[in-house]
Amino acid sequence: MSYVGRFAPTPSGALHFGSLVAAVASYLDARANKGRWLVRIEDLDPPRTAPGSIDEILRCLDTFGLHWDDEPMRQSQRQPAYKEALELLVQQGYVFPCSCSRAQLNSHPLYRCNCLEQPPSQPEVAMRVATPAISITVEDAIMGPQTQHLADEVGNFVLQRKDQLFSYQLAVVVDDAQQKISHIIRGSDLYQQTPQQVWLQACLDYKQPSYGHLPIIINGQGQKLSKQNLATPLDMLQAPALMSEALERLGHPAPCGLRQAPVAEQLEWAAGQWDIECVPKRMQDPIAFV
Repeated sequence: MSYVGRFAPTPSGALHFGSLVAAVASYLDARANKGRWLVRIEDLDPPRTAPGSIDEILRCLDTFGLHWDDEPMRQSQRQPAYKEALELLVQQGYVFPCSCSRAQLNSHPLYRCNCLEQPPSQPEVAMRVATPAISITVEDAIMGPQTQHLADEVGNFVLQRKDQLFSYQLAVVVDDAQQKISHIIRGSDLYQQTPQQVWLQACLDYKQPSYGHLPIIINGQGQKLSKQNLATPLDMLQAPALMSEALERLGHPAPCGLRQAPVAEQLEWAAGQWDIECVPKRMQDPIAFV
C-alpha cells in the first residue's frame, strides 16, 4: 500500500506551536516513507471558521516549508459524501434518530434514552450510533495499543446533530477513505476517539489507516496548547527557530549548525533521520512549551 499522510487543521484561528509539531511529524513521516502528504481543512462547523483563517493556515504551512501534494480538501464542500455514508449506516441498522438533548443525557446517571425502541415523532432529531457491546483495539505506532469498549466507554455517539451538521467522527472517516489516507500522525487528544473511527471504517467497508498519536504540547499552566486556551499564533518571522524547537520536541534535535538554517534545510535533514521510534511515547508526560 502506498503511503498517504495528511494534516487536518480546524480553521477556528491561526496555527500555534502544537499545530506545528503535529504538522511537522506527519509531514516527516510521509516524506521519510517516500509518500504523499495532503492537507484537509476541517471547516465542518461554519460558525467556528474564523474569517481569513484558511488562507492564513495555508500561508503559514508554506512559510514553514510544509508543502502539500494536491489541492487541499475542505469539509464544508463534502456534505453529499457524508450524507451518503450516513444513509448507508442507517440502512444497515447501525444508526437511529434521537430527540434527547445533551442536558437530558447528562442529567442523571440512570437516565436512559428510549429513542431506539420508540422512534421520536418530531422532525428535529440527531442521528446516533446504536453502539455495540464490543471492544476495539487499535495498535498505535507511538502510544501503543488502545482498547475501548464502545458501549461502556463511549455510548451512542452522534453522527449528525439536530442542526443537520455532521459530526467530526463521521466526516473524518469518510474523508480519510476518499483521500486514501494510509497513515495518520496526530495529537494524543484524539487518541481515545480512534477506536470509534476504526469501527465506523469497518461498518463502511473502508481500509483502516495506521495510527500514531503524539504527546500533546502544554502551556505553562499545564493546559493543552490550543486555540481555546489562547495559544500564541506562530510567528512566521521566527520559522527557523520554531522548526528547530519542533524537531527537538519530536526527538530529532538538529545539529548545532542547522538550528538556525532555513526550514527547507532542516526538513531535508530531518526527513533523512526520521524514526518514529524516537518520538516521545508516554501520553502522561506531556512536553511543556513556554
